[in-house]
Amino acid sequence: MPEREIWRHEDQLLQLALAAGTHPDALLDFATSSNPLGPPEWLRARISAAVSSLVRCPDPDCSALVDAAVQRYGVPPEQILAGNGVTELLYLLPAALSIERAFIPVPAPEHYLSAARAGGVTAHLLPLPAEHGFALDFDHLEQTLRHAPETAAMVLLGQPNHLTGRSLDAHRLRRLADRFPGVTFVIDETFADFIEDYDSLTVNRPANVLVLLSVTRVFACPGLRLGLAVGDPVTIRRMKVVQPPRSVNTIALAVGEAALQDGAYLAQLRAHIHQLREDLHRPLAQIHGLTVFPGEANFFLVRCDRAGLDARSLARRLLKQGLAVRVCDGVEGLDERFFRVAVRDAKENRRLLDALRKELFMAPRVTSRRRTPALMLQGTASAVGKSVLTAALCRIMLQDGYRIAPFKAQTMPRSPHVTRNGGEMGRAQAIQALAARLDPDVRMNPLLLKPDGAINDQVIMCGRPVEDLRVTDYVRYRAEAFERIKESYDSLAGEYDAILLEGTGSPAEVNLKAHDIVNMKMAGHAEAPVLLVGDIDRGGVFASFVGSMEVLNEQERARIAGFIVNRFSGRADMLKEALDYTLRYTRRPVLGVVPYLDNLGLWQEHAAVHPPPRAEERPFLNDSVDIAVIALPHSHGLINVEPLRLEPDVRLRFITQTRHLGSPDAIILPDSREILGDLTFLRASGLDRRLMQLAEQGGTEIVGIGAGFQLFGRSIVDPHGLATPGAALDALGLLPITTIMETERNLAPVAARHLASGLPVSGYAVPRDSSRSCEAAPVLTDSQNQPSGARSTNGQVWGCYLHGLFDADPFRRWFIDRLRQRRALSPLQTVQVRYELEPAFERLADTVRACLDMSAIYRLMGLK
Repeated sequence: MPEREIWRHEDQLLQLALAAGTHPDALLDFATSSNPLGPPEWLRARISAAVSSLVRCPDPDCSALVDAAVQRYGVPPEQILAGNGVTELLYLLPAALSIERAFIPVPAPEHYLSAARAGGVTAHLLPLPAEHGFALDFDHLEQTLRHAPETAAMVLLGQPNHLTGRSLDAHRLRRLADRFPGVTFVIDETFADFIEDYDSLTVNRPANVLVLLSVTRVFACPGLRLGLAVGDPVTIRRMKVVQPPRSVNTIALAVGEAALQDGAYLAQLRAHIHQLREDLHRPLAQIHGLTVFPGEANFFLVRCDRAGLDARSLARRLLKQGLAVRVCDGVEGLDERFFRVAVRDAKENRRLLDALRKELFMAPRVTSRRRTPALMLQGTASAVGKSVLTAALCRIMLQDGYRIAPFKAQTMPRSPHVTRNGGEMGRAQAIQALAARLDPDVRMNPLLLKPDGAINDQVIMCGRPVEDLRVTDYVRYRAEAFERIKESYDSLAGEYDAILLEGTGSPAEVNLKAHDIVNMKMAGHAEAPVLLVGDIDRGGVFASFVGSMEVLNEQERARIAGFIVNRFSGRADMLKEALDYTLRYTRRPVLGVVPYLDNLGLWQEHAAVHPPPRAEERPFLNDSVDIAVIALPHSHGLINVEPLRLEPDVRLRFITQTRHLGSPDAIILPDSREILGDLTFLRASGLDRRLMQLAEQGGTEIVGIGAGFQLFGRSIVDPHGLATPGAALDALGLLPITTIMETERNLAPVAARHLASGLPVSGYAVPRDSSRSCEAAPVLTDSQNQPSGARSTNGQVWGCYLHGLFDADPFRRWFIDRLRQRRALSPLQTVQVRYELEPAFERLADTVRACLDMSAIYRLMGLK
């Protein structure tokens, strides 16, 4: 294609990409007057639902579409004709109305002139002078029409103009049409829906006015080709006679019907475009050497006034920077100096401005922070392994010489980590930080929501409690929270070479994603490509990949750069057919197949709720001890037992039913985030009675941590209604304590001594509640010799508030050896397993690196 033709049309992106030696997707397209919002959420679903109808020919009368247009425009159906885009309707006019002359103010789009030529119509071009801002001279047009021969004629006007973006006075147009009833005034409102408070000629339309409307362009799907003509019934009938039958396809009909009913989207778009136009126009007009012409549409006509530099030369330079603009030197009424730029989103508009300043020898303005390379892992669901893979990537990138930090905007941690200065953050992000050899920093996980009862959440912002909110209150708080989250991210990102972000749940949850601030909204702020992680062990992973893509809107889909298949057992080459299918369907590659990784030696958020689906209990050996963990429905601290699971002489079981409990050597009742619900569960399941029986028999050591310790007492007093609707709650009565729940809930790191063993232990505690007893002996003393916890007289039932109690290797071995001695087994005495993370991080990184295409990942991040 000749170079002149490449630059001439707005739809030559492929040719421009070829000229630039790149892929069209790599070009930022300012040549096409597009919709920066992208298609509405319902578009893909509407198209998918219409696919089954493709076995039949489309409705020749476009009945449902016309009915929707009747409701939208308030005109009778006989005044409406649907066509395969505005261009088709325009091409029908010469034959339908026996047009001999066309009066076309220029500049005007090429298809106006080609439609006239194709119909054998004589085109009279009426230049709009640049010095008058390309404004239409109504008086001159009227004089032209008065002196024209009395033959069938039409006046073809863009409203607004397709090149200048300037709209006309609708009132004057109506008056002009009334004065020339023998002339057909064709008003092309293709771009009118982009303009706020636009006065459409479909309202109070003179009989000789035909309005052309684009249905699909404003909804960001012009490739579907759907236009409407609104006019006199006689005109509409004549156009239909010469129109090819069934020229509107089934998909376009389905989409058009929905589009005409979606007024809310149009209102949002107009307000959005208005602001983007204003924000682009001011700095664009201030660039020395450019003249920006006034207009109202979603684009600007610009003239390059720099000596020795025409629009095409400037466009070539911009193309080297990955930006495509529309050169207008082949357009009637414009010369080699003119080009047109679309209004895109704010970030892209800033990129255009910086590129223009550079090419016109102006210093780019610093308008935004430096973009730190970033990558986000999102999932097809919760618990698909995002946290572990993020930790793996932290260690891999550290090994490769990058200063890397993790980030997750919001978590609902079941067991938070407490930083050195007492701030709370998600434990998964703390482990990721350690994988990057960093001290955990609350900026890595600025927002925590800690369930506090059935309907309340405690809000932790930047490590500190803010307030308790009901779910409905949090919806209102979210906008404020996101501003704080962005501040935390920007502060963190400014200190590192790259950031690895983790999402939450799935970005495709249709009931949540409109208000989500953790997944795509955060990825957008970080300008991070997204890899979608799926758990093949659950089944349906490829359906989840494809289904997630179908639910995401176009802007969200554009963020997805590829997929990771996690927890696969078998040979990766067995998946070739499925991987190829996923690539064909989504046009995104699978960048890795990671095997099922068991016994990582790392805590995992969701694995700590219940054992992993593959976690088979070790067979009970005679030289082992049997420890049962009561898996409460609202367990909040199963991380505390993770070190026990690694010990070779421990069989750790998770119990939900009394019949599975038996008579183990020890029972651990973990923390709870909903104490009333879990007490109800214990009583309904009969586990409360079995615990009391085992306590009386004395052969089983029974341990409670956090709320599990509180449940051992006689009563729990909740004067503030934090967790129970009443003032007091009768507990299990295993220990002679009464707990009073307080409103202060700051976590605090604790270093203590276990009294029975004399060994040091450490972790964190929640000092909000006091469990008082004059009868029970304490379990721990802290560095100030303050006692805490409580134990029964025989020491077989005990509890405390210290989370991380079993992390200490010597104490954990002492605890297990005491159980061994009760079973008449010799104590092992020496530490068998060191609960250390460094070897685990190295093993994890080596395994995951071998499975991922790290070169492709680095390219996505802009690091290679």
